[in-house]
Amino acid sequence: MDRMTMYSDEHLKIETGGPVELDTRRLTLTRKEYELLAMLARNAGEIVPRDVLLSSVWGYCQGTRTRTLDVHIRRLRRKLGVFGDTYIQTVFGVGYRFERFRATPPLFHYPLSHFATA
Repeated sequence: MDRMTMYSDEHLKIETGGPVELDTRRLTLTRKEYELLAMLARNAGEIVPRDVLLSSVWGYCQGTRTRTLDVHIRRLRRKLGVFGDTYIQTVFGVGYRFERFRATPPLFHYPLSHFATA
């Protein structure tokens, strides 16, 4: 049975139900890390509140105070390497947001002749 791709860009590929690949290297994620990353990726560009993540991934009741989410986010960012903070953004006091990868174009593009000295 073929797996469906939930998210894909030039660096990251998330298959429904796993696996996750970063630059063609398969990441080893725990079940909870995968569920958290998948939840964020399914809601790419949207802020997902802490309570929603804790309820959906761990089954915690609203208002539960725990550092579990923060620990898992930190582990995911570490596994995503240099892209960790790009993909998973913290929205302080609210939750987290998954951002799609965008190659940042240079702010200015000057032809090499611009730098030539006479």
